[in-house]
Amino acid sequence: MVNHVRSLLEKGALQPGDKIPPEREFARELQISRASLRTGIGYLAAMGVMKIKHGVGTFVSEGPPELGKSSLSLLGALHGFQSWHMFEARIILESNLAALAAERGKGEHQVAMAEEVGEMFASLDSPGEYLIHDVMFHRIIAQASGNPILAAIMETITSSMYDKRRKTVERATDLRESAEMHREIYRAIRSRKSQEARRLMENHLQMAQTAQGMERPAERRNK
Repeated sequence: MVNHVRSLLEKGALQPGDKIPPEREFARELQISRASLRTGIGYLAAMGVMKIKHGVGTFVSEGPPELGKSSLSLLGALHGFQSWHMFEARIILESNLAALAAERGKGEHQVAMAEEVGEMFASLDSPGEYLIHDVMFHRIIAQASGNPILAAIMETITSSMYDKRRKTVERATDLRESAEMHREIYRAIRSRKSQEARRLMENHLQMAQTAQGMERPAERRNK
């Protein structure tokens, strides 16, 4: 399904903003089950290629899709990136993005964040679904920062993060705690408390790192 959408995008058959066919029709066209189609759409939404508007339909996201770009996963395999490298980069980048989002974010960003937090709590029993909304929440914060360069960097990190995490998220045991932390980050951003948003995001990512068993090597912690 992902390869088919990639082909349609490359050929220009799908353009940014286009609505994809209804689920039943699209599944029949691709000759896959509707369950497989939903999984594929969820993957593409988390990667930033599709945007799901509940009650309206699924659309190709505005702006350049990420499918044609080199991913951090590929670069990591080539250069030996470690998991703690990713978390260190995320803490530096996302804590500051959260602060900027608190200062610059618009009402539409706050509404979108609130929706994703609600969906996280609604999907606590479905880790794969939860992960999609988790990733979308972080993407919205990057967009709310008002800095397109930082947002573009975050897109690359988000894509790699989702690709890795979706393989292990079913073993997650801390989703409720994670959802509550996302809610606190959202409230700080909504209240324009930039320093609090920065602190909460840093704490959240540090806890996520511990929960996923990806702490930095001991010899690096004291440097």
